[in-house]
Amino acid sequence: MPTHSLRLPDKLAHRLEMISKATKRTKTSVIVEAIERHLDEQEDLEIALARFRDPETEWVDHEDVLRELNLG
Repeated sequence: MPTHSLRLPDKLAHRLEMISKATKRTKTSVIVEAIERHLDEQEDLEIALARFRDPETEWVDHEDVLRELNLG
Protein backbone atom coordinates (compact mmCIF):
# COMPACT_ATOMS: atom_id res chain seq x y z
CA MET A 1 0.00 0.00 0.00
CA PRO A 2 1.50 3.36 -0.99
CA THR A 3 2.24 5.92 1.68
CA HIS A 4 1.46 9.61 1.19
CA SER A 5 2.24 12.54 3.38
CA LEU A 6 0.39 15.80 3.50
CA ARG A 7 0.34 19.03 5.42
CA LEU A 8 -2.93 20.01 7.00
CA PRO A 9 -3.93 23.49 8.13
CA ASP A 10 -4.03 23.67 11.91
CA LYS A 11 -7.83 23.92 12.05
CA LEU A 12 -8.29 20.85 9.85
CA ALA A 13 -5.67 18.88 11.81
CA HIS A 14 -7.50 19.74 15.03
CA ARG A 15 -10.83 18.61 13.58
CA LEU A 16 -9.23 15.37 12.43
CA GLU A 17 -7.78 14.79 15.89
CA MET A 18 -11.14 15.44 17.56
CA ILE A 19 -13.16 13.15 15.28
CA SER A 20 -10.53 10.46 15.53
CA LYS A 21 -10.72 10.50 19.31
CA ALA A 22 -14.52 10.76 19.38
CA THR A 23 -14.93 7.75 17.10
CA LYS A 24 -11.98 5.80 18.53
CA ARG A 25 -10.55 5.43 15.05
CA THR A 26 -7.13 6.16 13.67
CA LYS A 27 -6.59 9.40 11.82
CA THR A 28 -5.58 7.32 8.82
CA SER A 29 -8.93 5.50 8.74
CA VAL A 30 -10.81 8.81 8.98
CA ILE A 31 -8.73 10.28 6.14
CA VAL A 32 -9.15 7.18 3.95
CA GLU A 33 -12.93 7.21 4.46
CA ALA A 34 -13.10 10.93 3.66
CA ILE A 35 -11.08 10.48 0.47
CA GLU A 36 -13.21 7.50 -0.59
CA ARG A 37 -16.43 9.48 -0.09
CA HIS A 38 -15.04 12.48 -1.94
CA LEU A 39 -13.87 10.37 -4.87
CA ASP A 40 -17.23 8.56 -5.03
CA GLU A 41 -19.01 11.92 -5.22
CA GLN A 42 -16.63 13.25 -7.85
CA GLU A 43 -17.02 10.10 -9.97
CA ASP A 44 -20.82 10.38 -9.73
CA LEU A 45 -20.59 14.03 -10.72
CA GLU A 46 -18.44 13.19 -13.75
CA ILE A 47 -20.97 10.57 -14.86
CA ALA A 48 -23.83 13.04 -14.46
CA LEU A 49 -21.98 15.74 -16.38
CA ALA A 50 -21.13 13.32 -19.19
CA ARG A 51 -24.81 12.40 -19.48
CA PHE A 52 -25.82 16.04 -19.38
CA ARG A 53 -23.39 16.91 -22.18
CA ASP A 54 -24.33 13.91 -24.34
CA PRO A 55 -26.40 15.17 -27.28
CA GLU A 56 -28.17 11.78 -27.42
CA THR A 57 -29.54 12.17 -23.88
CA GLU A 58 -33.32 12.12 -23.75
CA TRP A 59 -34.89 14.59 -21.34
CA VAL A 60 -38.15 14.13 -19.49
CA ASP A 61 -40.20 17.07 -18.32
CA HIS A 62 -40.43 17.40 -14.54
CA GLU A 63 -44.22 17.74 -14.68
CA ASP A 64 -44.47 14.52 -16.70
CA VAL A 65 -42.46 12.67 -14.05
CA LEU A 66 -44.70 13.99 -11.28
CA ARG A 67 -47.82 12.92 -13.18
CA GLU A 68 -46.35 9.48 -13.90
CA LEU A 69 -45.65 9.00 -10.20
CA ASN A 70 -49.06 10.37 -9.23
CA LEU A 71 -47.43 13.23 -7.35
CA GLY A 72 -48.78 16.14 -9.27
